[in-house]
Amino acid sequence: MERDPETDNIDVVDTSHRWNNQRLKAMSNLALILFDIGMLTLAFVIGYEAREALPFFARPQGQPPLIDYVPMIILHNVTIIVMFYFLRLYHLQRSFNRFDQMRNVVGIVTLGALLANGTQELVFKNISLSVDYPDSLFFYVWFFSVVFTGLGREFHNRIWVSLRRRGIAQDNLLIVGGGRVARDITNKIRKRPDLGYNIVGIVDRGEPRGRMLGYPFIGKYEDIPHLIDELQVEQVIVALSDAKRAELVELITLCQRGQVDIKVYPDIFSYMAGDLNVDDLGGTPLLTVRDIALRGWKLSLKRGLDLFGASVGLILLSPFMMLTALLIRLESKGSVFYGQIRMGLDGRPFPMIKFRSMRFDAELTGQTWTVEDDPRVTRLGRFMRRSNWDEFPQLINVLMGHMSLVGPRPERPMYVQQFRDQIPRYMERHREKAGMTGWAQVNGLRGDTSIAERTTYDLWYVENWSLWLDIKIIVRTILQTVMGSSPNAY
Repeated sequence: MERDPETDNIDVVDTSHRWNNQRLKAMSNLALILFDIGMLTLAFVIGYEAREALPFFARPQGQPPLIDYVPMIILHNVTIIVMFYFLRLYHLQRSFNRFDQMRNVVGIVTLGALLANGTQELVFKNISLSVDYPDSLFFYVWFFSVVFTGLGREFHNRIWVSLRRRGIAQDNLLIVGGGRVARDITNKIRKRPDLGYNIVGIVDRGEPRGRMLGYPFIGKYEDIPHLIDELQVEQVIVALSDAKRAELVELITLCQRGQVDIKVYPDIFSYMAGDLNVDDLGGTPLLTVRDIALRGWKLSLKRGLDLFGASVGLILLSPFMMLTALLIRLESKGSVFYGQIRMGLDGRPFPMIKFRSMRFDAELTGQTWTVEDDPRVTRLGRFMRRSNWDEFPQLINVLMGHMSLVGPRPERPMYVQQFRDQIPRYMERHREKAGMTGWAQVNGLRGDTSIAERTTYDLWYVENWSLWLDIKIIVRTILQTVMGSSPNAY
């Protein structure tokens, strides 16, 4: 295979790279198991001591010595570790969500603790290993097992991410495709060293031609098997949005070398489908590609969360909101609040309320997007926008039913008319109420960012709504606000 020396600038990869990576991953998995065992054991010991020290239950009379609980500790640990293993919690993930991880830990530890408790009643009964395991001790052991296991896994994750950021335990990645999708994926990987990818190059349909975002085009499709072997590639991402089925099958066949993991960008049908559901029509299976996740009793559940959250928020934050109103009036003339017509549920307009963060004459020359270091923003307004504080009066909109705590962010009618003609399925984001925060916002898509990408996130939220997802978005929003880490907030 001939190559252009000016464009084919490939680093020489050590042939032992793949073996070293596998060994590091095995060591990381072993370390995680040892972390879990250590934390579960520590949780049992502290739970045993807490039963004596903490006054949640009646103080035990004549509690057996800790050594008698060793068989129970072993059973408790083994049960939970085995469940972790079979539910793939020892499978190293590229990117993980702390809320989902903690939910998994709580669920599995709870189920494992109950199973171990029931098992010891059957296995240890009437033998020398039998020991009294009261409900109060079970509660303490369960509580500390959840807390310590979660902390141990967070510590392990931080170590693993730190190694990846330093270029250790990174997988060599080959990207297939040279279009917009490949560029977007390459850009995301470039910005996320914690994912543990080392992009060795890009292949496309034609001959190698220069670079994309600093990474070289190193061959064409038929070169893939040779490149995988030569560059010790461990991961392949096929980033083609317009590939035909036969072409995808051919590419996947070319990538099937050794233990290479292959990931394929979903085609337009998968994007439209979201989570596919199979319905039955008189024995004929039908795929449901459009379904509204939020309807029926779920609407009442979401509205209940909105009413509760808005009421509590307004009560707790009212002193700070009054102080903000005073500071706005002292800094610049004009009204405290800024009302703006936005498009909400079913494309109906409503007046959205915000704290005024710009000069009173900011829109005399017309309405435009706010950009970074916008001169129209006041000093107090700059702080409010970076901390999302200017959005909190929208709790009134939530209470009145115009908005929800979580949902697609509303746009002005003039922009909606523009985007609906440019972006496929844009109006489908209006199938749900607009939100104070949303899935796109907590993932950094706010302000002057891609509307098409933001729409993709909004549509995923609409079609995959759950109460847990709303809670997760609310918690992430609060943490980003408190820590001042809201992406693209200006």
